[in-house]
Amino acid sequence: MLITLAAAAAAAGAAAAEAPELAEIVVTADRAGSFGADLVQVGTFRGARLIDVPLTVNVVPQELLRAQAATGLYDALRNTAGVSRAQLNGATYDNIAIRGILVENRTSYRLNGMLPVVNLVDLPIENKDRVEVLKGVGALYYGFAPPSGIVNLVTKRADRSIAEFTATVNEYGGASLAADVGGRIGDRVGLRFNGSAGLVEPGIDRFSGERFVAAVAADVELTETLRIFVDVEHVAKDVTEPAALTLLPAAQGRVPAEIPSPRSNFGGENLRYDATATNWLARADWRVSRQAALTLEYGEARTERDRDYSQLEAYGGPDGAGVLRIFPTEDQRYRNRNARAELAAAFDTGPVTHNLIAGGTVNWRFQNGRAGRYLNPATGLPTLGSITVPQSFVSPRDVAPPPVAAFVSAPLHIRDAGLYLTDRASWGPFDLLAGVRYSNYRNATTPAFLDGAARPAARRFEVERWTPSVGLIFKPSRRLSVYGTYIEGLEEGGTAPANTVNAFDVLPPAVTRQYEAGVKAELFAGAILQLAGFRVERNSAFTDPVDNVFKLAGRARYQGIEANLTGEIGPRLSVYASGQYLDAEIRRSAQADLVGRVPENTPEWTGSLFAEYRPLDDLGLGGGVFYVSERAVDNPNSAFVDGYTLLSASARYTFRQIGRNGLTLQLNADNLTNKRYWSAAGNNLLGVGLPRQVKLTARVAL
Repeated sequence: MLITLAAAAAAAGAAAAEAPELAEIVVTADRAGSFGADLVQVGTFRGARLIDVPLTVNVVPQELLRAQAATGLYDALRNTAGVSRAQLNGATYDNIAIRGILVENRTSYRLNGMLPVVNLVDLPIENKDRVEVLKGVGALYYGFAPPSGIVNLVTKRADRSIAEFTATVNEYGGASLAADVGGRIGDRVGLRFNGSAGLVEPGIDRFSGERFVAAVAADVELTETLRIFVDVEHVAKDVTEPAALTLLPAAQGRVPAEIPSPRSNFGGENLRYDATATNWLARADWRVSRQAALTLEYGEARTERDRDYSQLEAYGGPDGAGVLRIFPTEDQRYRNRNARAELAAAFDTGPVTHNLIAGGTVNWRFQNGRAGRYLNPATGLPTLGSITVPQSFVSPRDVAPPPVAAFVSAPLHIRDAGLYLTDRASWGPFDLLAGVRYSNYRNATTPAFLDGAARPAARRFEVERWTPSVGLIFKPSRRLSVYGTYIEGLEEGGTAPANTVNAFDVLPPAVTRQYEAGVKAELFAGAILQLAGFRVERNSAFTDPVDNVFKLAGRARYQGIEANLTGEIGPRLSVYASGQYLDAEIRRSAQADLVGRVPENTPEWTGSLFAEYRPLDDLGLGGGVFYVSERAVDNPNSAFVDGYTLLSASARYTFRQIGRNGLTLQLNADNLTNKRYWSAAGNNLLGVGLPRQVKLTARVAL
């Protein structure tokens, strides 16, 4: 049983003579085989009941991931309202937006609620028990992060003996083998290994690739009050990166009249995306007393990649002639180191029970990359950051990466330190939450310089800020809660994309504010309903089409309503449903014509529904609908890409006579109708949705 420090066991109104006690929560206590979830493991809410958390939290459990044969982050997150792809179509990795706001790839993806892992390669799902999304501002616990939300990846633990093996093939020749093996060694040690290897084939022309995953989770009970947890995971992916499409000329604001075939690759098979990531995390939980516990955590995430990014431009002629612009990079390195110390305590002051958490965290981030430079024909010097070659929109040909003359570097160092204090004061049916965080943020950015040249002085800035949060929860019964919250946060201004004039520059931090009110109810045993209204105010950053500079140039407001219903509707029907209405608007801008516009790539409506019916104990039949409404291609709203509705279907049957728990055969189809659609927009780029994906999975437990 894992010790969860953020949860308190004493009920409101307990007798003052009996001191409250911190509870021990089993993190795998959610209902087995269910689409629902009881507990949350993200932020200061670790171990809390989902119904008691005064923010919108979506938990995608392992059973839903299995039913959908999920292989990547977007496969999991598409089940939650407000999620859309941005800029890329997902063939290499996923840029994800929530509520129209990008999820920051370096800070907003967390391993076991703590370590910021770098989402620039497919983060492994194979070793995850669940994926959680804490929507909105998460600054109290996580420091600098955009108000899109925190995506928390919770690893599987060695809570039972398991030896499970899985094979998957798809209609294009993609295939993988996976193993999940683990168990207890005596009473005090647990080990679990997850591994996967396979060929990546998403159905795109001139595409090839492979992917490998290896992960180990260990826990050791040193004494009855002290436990150690260690997680190590490694993923490697080497694939073709298909070219992105830019907006057509006329101020870069037009969309092609016809969506190209999803199988088209406007680049070449040898334009590669080769990335590896290694993440490790260690945690010690010490039960100091019945009323207090201490957590110490330290971890490191390292990601490295070589990338031949390309985009098709100026392809609007009658014969489809255009140019392919190639941006080569190599030795891109990202490193996050994170340390946390946290003390949790439960105590009474008269009739009020307090659950107090005090902690401190430091995150050190480093990134650097060598961006290729080509020779300028006029001077013979390596001054061009990209090169163009002829390419056709109608009949694309294979394009080989041209040789690079030189490389430039632009190192970045960030230190984000913080102290936080939060209290949950319970009195009868009321809970008052109050918290504050002190943040100290330092950034040192070195301007780009040629290899071998003198290194210029770094540009430095430092920010100190106190940010509060407050919330009130009313719980008329254990199965119903009504809440309201106000949270302030800090976010980095963003990093300029590779295809901008100020590529890789990091913009200054900014303050965000969030208001949310909602109701959560356990309708009956097994199903939870969440309904919330929210408003987020933040600075807006975008690429100015006039000078192609990525900049902070105003403030935007995002407000809307979200609803979720998850869990079991009777003994044989599982449902995971979500929907969101979003009203987003640029309220202030240095460009007057942007005021009143919709921020780019922000859908007004999103919704998803996946259900599985089990007419027999060993047979499951599932189907899903996923909807994203139209989105602006840029902040001036020069054009919009159409919305889309995708269908999915699944069927699985377990033969109990084979293996310890039987052999399960499963067939899944995503984009069932092979629909052509724009899957992503933003940053003057368009992503074409992948073609139909049909997968056959065989899983056996020995």
